[in-house]
Amino acid sequence: MSTIQTTTNTIANHTAALQDVLNRQIAGWSVLYTKLHHFHWYVQGPHFFTLHAKFEELYNLATANMDEVAERLLAIGGRPVATMSEQLRLSPVDEAQGQLSAERMVESVVADLRTMVEVIEQGIHAAEAAEDNATEDMLIGFTAALDKEIWMLNAFLGK
Repeated sequence: MSTIQTTTNTIANHTAALQDVLNRQIAGWSVLYTKLHHFHWYVQGPHFFTLHAKFEELYNLATANMDEVAERLLAIGGRPVATMSEQLRLSPVDEAQGQLSAERMVESVVADLRTMVEVIEQGIHAAEAAEDNATEDMLIGFTAALDKEIWMLNAFLGK
């Protein structure tokens, strides 16, 4: 096998791995979107107005990120997961469970955003291995934005 063919096969394998991790991100954003809606609708207490608005801001962020990743995946020849059953199966984030206090909702969102950062970092490494600078750059931007959200939510919690 020639060096060029070996390199081509290696990049193709890395591209498949990248597509897999991008689909995990799409699934995660989709489940998080629904979870944030749950929190948006069911938050109660003295921080209702603040958190109601913040959860809406975050589910809009989840929608934008999910769409951007899906469009990038299509651009590199992949197929975004597009059914709830696929998304639930692949998601690194769990669905909302029961009624939580406002503080527990925020703690859950912080944990989920940290999980998404971990999956995004896997995507950054996969994009680098696939020599896909555009995807790598997109994902680095996501990480910076999520780090800020995590910091702000932790500040709300007094952490």
